[in-house]
Amino acid sequence: MILLTGATGFVGSHILEELIKSKLKTKIVVRESSIIKLDNVDLKDVNICFIDDLFSATDDEIDTILKDVKIIIHSAWYVEHGSYLTSTKNLECLSGTLNLARAASRNHITKFVGLGTCYEYDLSRGVLTIDSPLNPNTLYGAAKVATYYSLREFFLLEGISFSWCRLFYLYGPRENPNRLVPSIRNSLTRGIPIKLTTGTQIRDYINVIDAAKMIVKISNSSSEGSFNISTGKGLSVRKLAETIADEYNRRDLLRFGERPENLTEPQTIIGVVRPIGQT
Repeated sequence: MILLTGATGFVGSHILEELIKSKLKTKIVVRESSIIKLDNVDLKDVNICFIDDLFSATDDEIDTILKDVKIIIHSAWYVEHGSYLTSTKNLECLSGTLNLARAASRNHITKFVGLGTCYEYDLSRGVLTIDSPLNPNTLYGAAKVATYYSLREFFLLEGISFSWCRLFYLYGPRENPNRLVPSIRNSLTRGIPIKLTTGTQIRDYINVIDAAKMIVKISNSSSEGSFNISTGKGLSVRKLAETIADEYNRRDLLRFGERPENLTEPQTIIGVVRPIGQT
């Protein structure tokens, strides 16, 4: 049995679909009010546990959820667009995740897979391997780094297999409409010009469906340690926007250079992909 947290989220919902497609025995833990987000997912073979807040759950509540579970994919985290990078809710997620880790040990979980972020790295390095130095400059990144180090050392002591998946620049179905790709599509659909930077920044964009496949493969294999959930290839923001605009034959609506550059962002962020071992 695999327990998936955060199953109604942007990333978690696609991990859930991949688990179902792979015919892996799956349990999810969600808020009852959030289950509607999975209306288009076939849940007939999924074990569903409802809880108000996983990060403030009692030991008894978590122990009940972990009954018969052998692997945890921990996707849950606070990621509200526009606020998650600086929100103090990151500290609640950190504390709640450590509580889940202790419960994993009590309940004899064999493997724990956590989701990290490329924001854990010193992004000024540009091309990032799993051995690149960690030096976050946001509360979100710092909380993820603290979680990673704590879980790595705790699970090593407990003899539990541990993998950490650092997500790069995701896009795809169910993405927040205010993010770059859906906002471009929305403007093009409505025939409205969209202001963009010069678009010279290079980023490692990966479809969330492909990211979910990588995470499930890692979870269902003997692989341990940290992984970049990325493509290993860079794409400029300009090229990304033009590729989308070509679907609508409306490059004329792209207004490059009309939005201020973020001078604190590195020019290039690419994640080198580490091979995933076999089961």
